Amino acid sequence: MFIRIVKMSFENSKIEDFLENFNANKEKIRNFDGCNSLKLLRDKNNPTIFFTYSYWESEAHLEAYRNSGLFKSVWKKTKVWFNNKPEAWSVDTIESLE
Repeated sequence: MFIRIVKMSFENSKIEDFLENFNANKEKIRNFDGCNSLKLLRDKNNPTIFFTYSYWESEAHLEAYRNSGLFKSVWKKTKVWFNNKPEAWSVDTIESLE
């Protein structure tokens, strides 16, 4: 399993649109085959910056999602609200202390 982290920065006037779109699709994304967890986080110092953390069984599962109609429809709406280029990382957990 690995984590996909996506950093997104939005026009202030588009944050509510983004949150509505995220809320309308979060269960579908979370229940996509291979997705074990989905988190939306917001920067404490800059409220226009958000991060998604999604936990995937494998890179093949993430790629299947990224090639799906669900991803394409969500991303098509989301990307027009950015005020900066999004960034993404795929990371493996080395240690986790909980």
